[in-house]
Parts: sequence; structure tokens; C-alpha cells
Amino acid sequence: MRYLQTFNRRLRQIREDGRLSRWDVAQMCGVDEESVTSWESSDPRHRSFPGVTELLDFCLRTETPLESLLDLDEFGSDGQLELPGLAFSNSDDLTDVLKELELEINRVQLSDDESELLRRFRNATAENRRMILQILGG
Repeated sequence: MRYLQTFNRRLRQIREDGRLSRWDVAQMCGVDEESVTSWESSDPRHRSFPGVTELLDFCLRTETPLESLLDLDEFGSDGQLELPGLAFSNSDDLTDVLKELELEINRVQLSDDESELLRRFRNATAENRRMILQILGG
């Protein structure tokens, strides 16, 4: 997590500069206050990191540029994140890229029926899961 080495300090500073409580940040990100406390923890053993959704929610709701939270300085002068698997567009137009990203998200997002099947599969016994996989496999 080389991009997140100072994330905890940067988040706390942005939160305090904006006069936001941990509860405020938790509400913005749809998490509990303990999660935000963990994100800001100075002890690496107790530190966790937000998911992409929570990170983007925070940035959008506080109008904070993502690069203000991430350690990009040492990774090249262009400040470009290298995220394997997310290079799905060759366009330089941000609008086109966002449209393509939305299409890709919609393509991989589970339907309600698929979510229910997955939930049931996960709740099944190990033996039942094995039998289901055998049936699906051939």
C-alpha cells in the first residue's frame, strides 16, 4: 500500500482543517465512527484503510482532491496512479473515460437474482457448495 503510507495523517489533517468530527466523516462515507478512527490510527497494527467507494465519497463530499490523501510524489512527476486492471480506456477525454467506466461497472455488477444466488451459496454447507460446483462444472 505504497500510496497510503501517510494516509492516516493526511486524512486527520484534512478532517481537522475542515472542522469535521470523525462522526461527520463516518456519515459521509457510510461507515461507523470506529472505522474512521482506525483509518487515522498512528499504530499500524490498528490501522485500516477505506475502500475505494468510501475514499471517493470523502473526496467528493469534502471537495478534496484524491492526490491530497495519497503519496504520489515519489512515483513520478506526473503523479499518475498505476492501478493494474483498471486500464480499460485509451481515451484522454475524462468524460469518455467516465462513461466507459460506468459501462464496465454496470457490466460486472450483479443483478438482484445473482446476488441472492451468491448469498445462498455462501450460506450453504461445505458439502452442498461442493455438490453445486460439481453440477456447474459438468
